[in-house]
Amino acid sequence: MDVTSYHQKYFRPSCLKALNLRFTSSEFYSLFAEKTHEQIKLPSELTRTPEDTLLNYFSVLREAENMGGRSCGTVGQARTPFPIAYNFLAKEYQNKLSYEVYFHSFAGIGHTSLIKLSRVPDMKGGIKFFYEIETIEGFKGKRAEYFGYSYGWIELVYEKDGFRISDLTKIEEDFLCAPYHGWDHNGEDIVGVKYGSWCKLIQQMYPTVQNGYIKNIYFRGNDGADYCFIFVTLTNGTDVEMAQFRKGSNEKWKQVNMKPEEECLTEQRMFIDPNGK
Repeated sequence: MDVTSYHQKYFRPSCLKALNLRFTSSEFYSLFAEKTHEQIKLPSELTRTPEDTLLNYFSVLREAENMGGRSCGTVGQARTPFPIAYNFLAKEYQNKLSYEVYFHSFAGIGHTSLIKLSRVPDMKGGIKFFYEIETIEGFKGKRAEYFGYSYGWIELVYEKDGFRISDLTKIEEDFLCAPYHGWDHNGEDIVGVKYGSWCKLIQQMYPTVQNGYIKNIYFRGNDGADYCFIFVTLTNGTDVEMAQFRKGSNEKWKQVNMKPEEECLTEQRMFIDPNGK
């Protein structure tokens, strides 16, 4: 990759269209105006499937604003969406995350666009998704707003009236480490270093298969098995691992969870010094 394209990959923000485009009129929000989160009951059709739950959840948050007031007046639907969105969380998750803590987690955010959503393969039957959002943020003392990008993982469970979010992680993206530092932002390099240099497992790398922001990286192992690592590419250009699969001779693909940092590097250190020093 030449210097120009390298910098374009990591410095240019997303141009993807937003996915959370439901509830575009104020009529929906008027149904819940002036209600606290305890007084709100979501219509069952909003949580009929895991995908419905997430698209509706982020559509509600699209117009939510917690910036501490802006000089231009009301932004979006102001604070009204927050108690609605809180009801997309499972009861057990709400017991761990109070509404007050939930609300303050959006401090500085004035608009949210869901730009990536992909179900994470799970052969054990769990319901987990990768997501990425683009937010417009502003803070006191600053006249301008800024675009921010975050990603994470969402788990869901089925409750009696639909699918609810049982866990959600959010990781803010940086736009300076990737273009200036090393191999661990690129999927092919990650696989090559961890499973080649560290674990001595790679016999032959196969061509990468990329479909949009999903990247499948394959290799033939020295153990005679084939491996597939699924990565998702963030807006900042970094590849994040989503799932691992292994297929032995005359076998089907099986999901695995290899941890080269623990398994291979630990073995190398013990080989150098049995006492681990």
